[in-house]
Amino acid sequence: MTAKQIGELVKATRKSLAVTQKDLAMTSGTGLRFIIELERGKPTCQLSKVLTVLNTLGITIKLTPPATDKNPGQTGKAGV
Repeated sequence: MTAKQIGELVKATRKSLAVTQKDLAMTSGTGLRFIIELERGKPTCQLSKVLTVLNTLGITIKLTPPATDKNPGQTGKAGV
């Protein structure tokens, strides 16, 4: 996924929830400028703030490490 795609997803989700950019900024503890830049796909947005906004909107992400010869099919969980 690219920064632009994440921004588009944030914008579409926010609009589907009938939330303004200002309200999203307030509820996520970020600034209005940050929300605007995130929705425009700014690639240098601070990751922790992006994750906070995603969480605020109820957007979940899944990170899956690549399979290796040592652990084909494993997801990187400890003790597996």
